[in-house]
Amino acid sequence: MAAAALAMRAIEPRYEILVWLGACAGLRVGEALCLTRVCVGWHEDLLYVQEQRQRGKTAPLKTKASYATLPVDHFLIEQLATHVAHFSEPEPVAQDTARKRRARGHVEPIDEGLIVTNRYGRPVQGSDFNEKWQRVVARAGLPDRARFHDLKSFYTSRLGGSGQHDPKTVQSLSRHARFTETWDTYARPPRIAEGLTVTSFGQAFHSILRRPNGG
Repeated sequence: MAAAALAMRAIEPRYEILVWLGACAGLRVGEALCLTRVCVGWHEDLLYVQEQRQRGKTAPLKTKASYATLPVDHFLIEQLATHVAHFSEPEPVAQDTARKRRARGHVEPIDEGLIVTNRYGRPVQGSDFNEKWQRVVARAGLPDRARFHDLKSFYTSRLGGSGQHDPKTVQSLSRHARFTETWDTYARPPRIAEGLTVTSFGQAFHSILRRPNGG
């Protein structure tokens, strides 16, 4: 999944964080596109998953199980903080371009507090992201039919394979309505004791993604 994130960084850096939200929190693309800054528990390593974006509008989540206060690896919080530091504002434009926009009656976008916006500071359209995702698939050498949703399967498998969580907890973290969804992705006998500190993803990705010069 690191290859997908790095490919997205090269294609559209503003969308790289979407890959991490899928791989490290199991968010569906609509959920990731709807995530706001106030829905991140920055000091508690939590995400509050409350809604999704469909056809450019907010919509209810897939199932009751999809709503969650979700503990996440601190690695993901670090990626979110880096993203917000670099991409919380629209990309700057030349003065001449700004003048022409004003002449056309251009209205600046309302700040909805979204984590991810396009370069104009507006919500990301699904068609735009899908086009970028297909380019990521090709650039990262993923199977032709690789979907963003496959990141959720990776998330579930990584949680299960870490040996830190029993299958029922993996189901809860994956926000699967039915245990069979989790079991079909990852099946192991339950552990006797359970801890909910999630650290698997930072261990896997930290060394790969050290940004030069803090960029």
